[in-house]
Amino acid sequence: MIRVAFVDDHSIVRRSLSAYLSAQPDIVVVGEASSGEQALADAPAWNADVIVMDVLMPGGIDGIETTRRLKRLLPQVQIIVLSGYSDDARVIGALRAGAITYVEKDSEPEQLLEAVRGAAQGKAVLEPKLMQRVMQAQTMRHSDVLTEREGEVLKLLAEGLTNAEIAARLFVSEETVKTHVANILRKLGLAHRTQAAVYAIRNGWVS
Repeated sequence: MIRVAFVDDHSIVRRSLSAYLSAQPDIVVVGEASSGEQALADAPAWNADVIVMDVLMPGGIDGIETTRRLKRLLPQVQIIVLSGYSDDARVIGALRAGAITYVEKDSEPEQLLEAVRGAAQGKAVLEPKLMQRVMQAQTMRHSDVLTEREGEVLKLLAEGLTNAEIAARLFVSEETVKTHVANILRKLGLAHRTQAAVYAIRNGWVS
């Protein structure tokens, strides 16, 4: 039996998916959570093989960061990210965080079922249109993704400057810097500025 758990802040989504997958002869639903924080607290007791994770949830951490933390906590668990959004940043961010695959919420139920069965075997099942975009995004250089000004902000961020210090250095407002930082995180699929700094250092933006 494949042991599955759901993390989604919408109870109707959790119940609908639970009912659908529970009806399958090879699947049993072992847990539900309505937030990333609850998932991190409850997941060790679930002993799930596969966790289906929503991207956007209320609270301190979203689905991508929850995925990242769960993979550190329970590396053997496979995580499928389920979202109503399929922009490249979220797809790449989810996969970088450790998700085995990404399924859109408007997909047919059979696609989620296929993804769950594949994940239980350690296989990624990604829709062709998403696979093409993922491959294109993964081969892009960071200079192809970020604007010149965003690259400047990323470099200064990695050097340890605060938003106020970056604003003074670039002669822009602090609010503008905050917007650039938000865009950098979104485009690179990162959760916070510390991850952005590590990314910059690893990819040669600063020595």
